[in-house]
Amino acid sequence: MQRRAALALALLATPFALQAAEPVKIGFLVKQAEEPWFQDEWRFAEQAAKDKGFTLVKIGIPNGEKMMAAIDNLAAQKAVGFVICAPDVKLGVAVNRAAKRHKLKVMSVDDQLVDGAGKPIADIPHMGISGYEIGKQVGQGLLAEIKARGWKLDEVGVLRVAFDQLPTARDRTMGAVDALKAAGVPVANIVDAPQAKTDTESAFNAANIAFTKNAKFKRWVAFGLNDEAALGAVRAAEGRGIKQDAMMAIGIGGSQTALNEFTKPTPTAFYGTVLISPKRHGYETATAVYEWATQGKQPPAVTLTSGILMTRQNQAEIRKQMGL
Repeated sequence: MQRRAALALALLATPFALQAAEPVKIGFLVKQAEEPWFQDEWRFAEQAAKDKGFTLVKIGIPNGEKMMAAIDNLAAQKAVGFVICAPDVKLGVAVNRAAKRHKLKVMSVDDQLVDGAGKPIADIPHMGISGYEIGKQVGQGLLAEIKARGWKLDEVGVLRVAFDQLPTARDRTMGAVDALKAAGVPVANIVDAPQAKTDTESAFNAANIAFTKNAKFKRWVAFGLNDEAALGAVRAAEGRGIKQDAMMAIGIGGSQTALNEFTKPTPTAFYGTVLISPKRHGYETATAVYEWATQGKQPPAVTLTSGILMTRQNQAEIRKQMGL
C-alpha cells in the first residue's frame, strides 16, 4: 500500500519536475537588427543568458505588425518576458496590452515607450540614456577640438543630421546644438539635414543635400542620432573633397561602425564617438527581466546610463574601462 502511494506521488510529481527543467525563455526584440548597436546588445544579452541560465530569443521587429507577431510568438514559446526597442515609441499601449494579455514581463531599452498622449508608460520599466546630456557631450567634444584646431566659431558650419520623429534622436542632437550655441556658434550656421532612416546611407543622402545648399562654409562639424549618422555626413563630405583637416564629426554609440573607422590607416573626419555601454543595455536589461519573472524582483522604473567620449587615440583605454 505504501509502495503504491509512493508511486502515485511520483507520477503526480513528474509533470512538475519536467516543467521545472524547461529553460526559462526571455525575448529581446529590436527595431533594426542589422545595426551594430543592436548586434552588440544581443551579444551581451546572450552573455547574460549564459551566466544566469536562461534562453534568449532574439527577434528583429522593423514594423508594428512584426512586433505584435513577435510578442505572440514569444507567448507561444512559453517565454516569461521580453526586452524591447520598438520600431515606434507610440506603440507603447499596444506592447503593454499584449504583454499583459500573455502575462509577460516587459522592459523597454534605448527608446522609452509612450502612450497616446506621449507620456511614458509607468507599467514598463526602462533603461535608456539621457539623450540631451549625451548630446551636450558631443557638442562639448566638438568645441574642444574646434579650439584645438584654432577654428573661428562664426566660420564653422554645423550639420545636424536629424531624425526628429524619434524623441531620443531629437534630444541627442538638440543637446549638441545647445552646447555649441552656448559657446557662441551663430544660429545661422546650424544646418538641419533630415534623414529618412537611421542608417549611414540615409545620413549620407541628407548630408549631401545640406552641403550642396550651404557651400559657403569651408569648415564643418557634424553629428546625429548615432555613429551611422555621423559617418554618413563624413562620407558625404569626402565626396565633395572636404577632408579631415576641414571637417569633423562625433557619433553616439561607440559601435563597431566607429571602431572600424578608427582602425583605418589614415585618420578620417570621424573624430570620435560618445560611447554608450551596449553591455549595460543588453546584459542588464535581459538579466532584469529574468529576475523579475523568476524572483519577483521588479526593475527600477527608469535607469539612465551615461557615455564617455572615445577617439582614435584613447579607444583602447576607454573600451577597457567600460568592460568591452
